[in-house]
Amino acid sequence: MSETKKIRKIYAASSWRNELQPAIVKQLRDEGHEVYDFRHPKSGDAGFSWSEIDEEWQTWNPRVFRSALDHVFSMRGFSNDWQAMCWADTGLLILPSGRSAHIEAGYFVGAHKKLIIYIPQAVEPELMYKMADHICLTMEEVLEALQKENYGS
Repeated sequence: MSETKKIRKIYAASSWRNELQPAIVKQLRDEGHEVYDFRHPKSGDAGFSWSEIDEEWQTWNPRVFRSALDHVFSMRGFSNDWQAMCWADTGLLILPSGRSAHIEAGYFVGAHKKLIIYIPQAVEPELMYKMADHICLTMEEVLEALQKENYGS
């Protein structure tokens, strides 16, 4: 008897600077998984960027930054990502990534959802990655982990 392929609802957490992210999202979708892509959260939506609020966002002081979190664009971007995190049964942290992706990965651990970390290249070691259900070094390992009932096995 053939084993039924498991289809996961995946939140792909990474960085805008991670050039591998689009190809990984495509590969996961080609495998039949449902994948949230922060770069294209909804049809016609190019994803949130601080530059939507202010081209000089990198010069903000803490007070301006805190205020910008209440901007309509920030609230829309957060809502898209938060709803997708709640929807997903699996978080995939694609390294290298930044602060937001790491907070998102922490959500999956705290919510008792599955977390897979994909490390395709050398990164700074991090002890807390031990919280992940599975740490993968290749996309083949990611795809195998997604098919396991117990991701960490």
